[in-house]
Amino acid sequence: MLGQMMDFPLTLVPILERARNVYSRSEVVWRRPDRGVERYTFADFYGRARKLAEALTRAGLKPGDRVATLMWNHETHLEAYFGIPCAGGVLHPLNLRLHPSELAFIANHAGDRFLIVDDALLPCLESFRKDAKFERIFVVKYGCTGSDAEFRKIHKFENYDDLLETASGDYQFPPIDENSAAAMCYTSGTTGRPKGVVYSHRALVLHSFAETVADAFGINHQDTLLVVAPLFHANGWGLPFTAVMTGAKMVFPGPHVDPESLLELITTERVTASCGVPTVWISVLAELEKNPEKWKLAQTMRAPCGGTAPPEALIRGLDRFGIHLIHLWGMTETAPLATTGGLHVHMMDWSEDEKYAVRAQQGIPAPFIELRVTREGKEVPRDGETAGDLEVRGPWVAASYYNMPEEAARWTSDGWFRTGDVAAWDDSSRIRLVDRSKDLIKSGGEWISSVDLENALMGHPAVREACVVGVPHPKWQERPLAVVVLKENASATQQELREFLGTKFAKWQLPDAFVFSDAIPRTSVGKFLKSKLREEYANWKWE
Repeated sequence: MLGQMMDFPLTLVPILERARNVYSRSEVVWRRPDRGVERYTFADFYGRARKLAEALTRAGLKPGDRVATLMWNHETHLEAYFGIPCAGGVLHPLNLRLHPSELAFIANHAGDRFLIVDDALLPCLESFRKDAKFERIFVVKYGCTGSDAEFRKIHKFENYDDLLETASGDYQFPPIDENSAAAMCYTSGTTGRPKGVVYSHRALVLHSFAETVADAFGINHQDTLLVVAPLFHANGWGLPFTAVMTGAKMVFPGPHVDPESLLELITTERVTASCGVPTVWISVLAELEKNPEKWKLAQTMRAPCGGTAPPEALIRGLDRFGIHLIHLWGMTETAPLATTGGLHVHMMDWSEDEKYAVRAQQGIPAPFIELRVTREGKEVPRDGETAGDLEVRGPWVAASYYNMPEEAARWTSDGWFRTGDVAAWDDSSRIRLVDRSKDLIKSGGEWISSVDLENALMGHPAVREACVVGVPHPKWQERPLAVVVLKENASATQQELREFLGTKFAKWQLPDAFVFSDAIPRTSVGKFLKSKLREEYANWKWE
């Protein structure tokens, strides 16, 4: 017996229509390169996104055609997030921080037909354009402050606003199958070539619903959402889709993600939720501690945080200023929400130390996401300690990479995705990541977690950031080396840091060397770039 519900496709079109019909007065706010702030309403956003859909169709866009974007976080990028897939095309944000050769590879591998690019990013485009195969390029007036006529004269490519003017306004969104591709993103390529993940309309709609759950992001109409996570990184963590669906006010920082700029937006726009990798929040905390009287938040704020594990000290520090950091875990392949860290009801009477230890974990799976932790093909005990390979499946988890059959081994024979993370779990499926499998340090036949050492080091009052890598050792195969960035006007010695760690780790687990640095190299999305550190210190002379 079948149910008797309507067959209503789960696509982005009803979400866009809802923006006009229900939330037309909600606002979109964005910062320009010159730091000026502009805003318009959801009604304005809807009109321009619809114009984009019609104009691209008139330009020859066919269902499934890829349209690349090379833009910062601002209103036009949001228009592309909906105008392209609602016309039947596939949105493809390009990571503007990648090497030109990688950008050319990704654009060609994806088969990008059109490109929408910020005028401020034309130098980035020129670095790889001759190696790409874009049919048409549309330039957005974002950085230019001159007249429209000057803008058209300066730029040799087509003008984005001129493209929109080709729309008649008499346009109906085409029927779209919910399993059709809506967007695609490429992994950052830290291990091998970047790999394309293609998201269906259905996956993005379900993912948006999951982000409204209180135990996840809890995004709702009362929120003002500061979207710090780049829109070229895992679809901006899916937050543009969720915010439009719920009518939440959106604030985009543009290229300005320094702590002062972010805190200014947080205070002036009364932001209630934001998102970013730990390095963003580490900088924000440092500024709050430096100038506590300057930045007084009038409201508490939720701060979903992923990319790498935030140290417990960061969670504690932000709490003091009314910023409640929510630890989450996910990947480009999981759209990206997979788990969120939070407290169960039975934990409410626990001590503060116990609660913070739980909040520092990756947490429980989002609704419809299933996890398992295996070793040699068998699930490990749910004791919170035994580690194994983390695997995941769900309705917004990739089933394969785009046009890369050689990567099929990333999926098990029964359809689970091998994440490459090593984790332990408990009887409520709460996970604690031990490390990335490639970042575990193997010393004398024993495994050492670089993540645990890093998070402990960042709990030292003098340490701002710390990154631990394994480097070759003539006797032990590998030994941990810690690269440390101290806080402003703070000091610490190697012996002091070693003794600090010695209260939490066995002697053989402690780093044998500490290097003090002004900065730690990062990936294109702000994670610590451990591969570069391993390369830099590969020939370390052990005493």
